[in-house]
Amino acid sequence: MSRVAKQPIDVPKGVEITVKGQSVSAKGPKGQETVEVHESVQAVLDGAVLGVSTIKADQKTIALAGTMRSLLNNLIVGVTAGFEKKLELRGVGYRAQAQGSNLNLTLGFSHPVVHKIPDGIKVETPSQTEVVVSGTNKQIVGQVAADIRGYRPPEPYKGKGVRYVGEYVAMKEAKKK
Repeated sequence: MSRVAKQPIDVPKGVEITVKGQSVSAKGPKGQETVEVHESVQAVLDGAVLGVSTIKADQKTIALAGTMRSLLNNLIVGVTAGFEKKLELRGVGYRAQAQGSNLNLTLGFSHPVVHKIPDGIKVETPSQTEVVVSGTNKQIVGQVAADIRGYRPPEPYKGKGVRYVGEYVAMKEAKKK
């Protein structure tokens, strides 16, 4: 097996894991999530330790075992601590405001951009130029953050746009006369 797949996953107290066939679900303080394990990989729960084992021994299955172990680890981290992505808006007049299940963005277009927030995801705007996307599913949190960033990615001349907090944008020099 891969090095990643060999590592056991410790299940913290307060997290309830159930394995039914290829479906592994976890219930914790932040919520409940389910992961479908690939048919050639098997999830094994032994007390407070969760692990994966392969059914076949070919290269594809070995790689899938590591992937499934990472997904199961993300499942446990998601229901205990959750995942979070922070975005910042840079530009004159760029604003964000969370209203119910929508995120209203003013990004320099002739119209406001309204982004629908999927179920299970929480979007907060601590200030007008900050957006915090959080939830229990790492893939969905990252996809929502990428969708929001995709409306106006940072441009290389002035740096205006939506960027992740701490993201480095390589700035280009203006054209010389």
